[in-house]
Amino acid sequence: MTEDNILVRVEHLKKYFPITRGIVFQRQIGAVKAVDDISFDIRRGETLGLVGESGCGKSTTGRTILQLYRPTAGAVYFEGQDLAKMKGEQLRRMRRKMQMIFQDPYASLNPRMTVGNIVGEPLEVHGVASGKERYERVQELLQLVGLNPYFINRYPHEFSGGQRQRIGVARALALNPSFIVCDEPISALDVSIQAQVVNLLEDLQAEFKLTYLFIAHDLSMVRHISDRVAVMYLGKIMELTSRDELYNNPLHPYTQALLSAVPIPDPVVEETRRRIILEGDVPSPANPPAGCNFCTRCPRILEICHDEEPEFKEVGPDHWVACHLIA
Repeated sequence: MTEDNILVRVEHLKKYFPITRGIVFQRQIGAVKAVDDISFDIRRGETLGLVGESGCGKSTTGRTILQLYRPTAGAVYFEGQDLAKMKGEQLRRMRRKMQMIFQDPYASLNPRMTVGNIVGEPLEVHGVASGKERYERVQELLQLVGLNPYFINRYPHEFSGGQRQRIGVARALALNPSFIVCDEPISALDVSIQAQVVNLLEDLQAEFKLTYLFIAHDLSMVRHISDRVAVMYLGKIMELTSRDELYNNPLHPYTQALLSAVPIPDPVVEETRRRIILEGDVPSPANPPAGCNFCTRCPRILEICHDEEPEFKEVGPDHWVACHLIA
């Protein structure tokens, strides 16, 4: 893998949210370790799926990569430049190349702005287009995502959930970015609409050579859209490999448990499958367990798991795992 082929490189990224006590003189008494020392690459033109349970740090990872949250430690290299060290105008210029599609199409659009103003705002902010040129560009973007360009003067409440998410996609595309973080873009939509939005994202990726970080819960949808998949648990990445390798040969016990819960549309196979039920609850990210983060729920635990954190290492061609069971 050549360096030129890597668009985003994340190295030892941490994002801790402080826990404070006191009304006047606040002092820090702890931290929520939302993202806790993760490293991975995103290659040009690929879709990297990021999966895991609710609260494991997926959305925080996406927002920290884009510097919507400033990292506590670590580096995020975009086109070879460390975003974590950038400030002000330099970071603002880089933002044109990175965008985000938010999870909730109802909350991420300003209800007091027309669709034309929502989609056209990035063009104004970055001084790309104004007046007639901006109007034409917004119409072009709406058409691109499958919306009527004459809806330009309507407000978000006049659209369905799927249409609102398309508006969010149009806004993300306004500045011709090369990298888009898709933060669970389909989880708030009806199942019938989800496939339409995913197909739209795939068509746009092919047309504009986009690179996606696709954050999701739905493992079957991630299998459909992703080239590689990273499995996250309690702020750490447990396994990272190609889509087919992950689904055919999951090595980490947590990945195996997640995949055992995905229904297979074949009654013969479904009857012979064994579900892996994880005991207990996910520990608090403010007080993760010593050793391996998964040790409190792992069905195949070893003595070493309680004391030593497993190294995230390559155990096969492009197959990375953090587990003491895998030599």
